Amino acid sequence: MNTLVARGNAVFAFGFSAVSALSFACFLSTYLLSYEADVTIKPGKVVIKQVHGIPGAGGNDLSDLAYMKFGLDADFTKLFNWNTKMLFVYLMAEYKTKTNALSQVVIWDKKIMRGDKALIQLENMNTKYYFIDDGTGLMGNENVTLLLQWNVIPNTGTLPVISGGARRMELPTSYFK
Repeated sequence: MNTLVARGNAVFAFGFSAVSALSFACFLSTYLLSYEADVTIKPGKVVIKQVHGIPGAGGNDLSDLAYMKFGLDADFTKLFNWNTKMLFVYLMAEYKTKTNALSQVVIWDKKIMRGDKALIQLENMNTKYYFIDDGTGLMGNENVTLLLQWNVIPNTGTLPVISGGARRMELPTSYFK
């Protein structure tokens, strides 16, 4: 234990152990907190078109493409504590078709950093991403669920995924010309 390298190794190992223990203690202090929020999803007008292939992916198979508007009210202010670095919020459409037992499509998302406004109030908003099916399973689908989910990105600890505000809707039974 007389060499400079051995002493440096001992200092580094002790420092790493102390930082690890502190990080674990920080994680434990917020582990049992609830990350639930009040969410209201308001589906709006939906129009379905039939397109050849998925845009950007090529191919000539017929696919259903839905254009929709939605409203969203959510208050995430109470989710921010000293260990929350960021929230990643996304609106997802879940549905079943004859060919797929479960399809999930993200149609809108938002990053909320610490210090940003954590209150979301959207009215008559367009989707940010394509709401497209890999076949013709959207037209007349009576069981589409809009679901808001969010990931809490902490400074240290686990990355929980929380769901809230599910809203069921029916899609039109005819294509838009």
